[in-house]
Amino acid sequence: MPANPSIVTRDTDKLAAKTGGNIYEAVAVMAARAKQLSVKQKEELNQKLSEFASTVDNLEEIFENREQIEISKHYERQPKPSTLSIEEYIEDKVQWRYRSELPGEE
Repeated sequence: MPANPSIVTRDTDKLAAKTGGNIYEAVAVMAARAKQLSVKQKEELNQKLSEFASTVDNLEEIFENREQIEISKHYERQPKPSTLSIEEYIEDKVQWRYRSELPGEE
């Protein structure tokens, strides 16, 4: 999912239009999606790094593990979850519901 990594000016009216003109709701939707993406990304990274977990406290071994360093660098280069969530929101790839629309909620 390629996202534009540079700073981009967004038309807040267009963002707000998807939530009936409320920019605060639009930001809340994008923030919730960014949190989901962040949690998923962190879980993936932790899972990959757990393969390198060592019970031995050998500092030389920790600093020399190139594969672990490359995995970390890969995740550092990825677009930020907030950038991805904005792109998904603009491209209509995010779905949301209001609590009042959920079954059993009044």
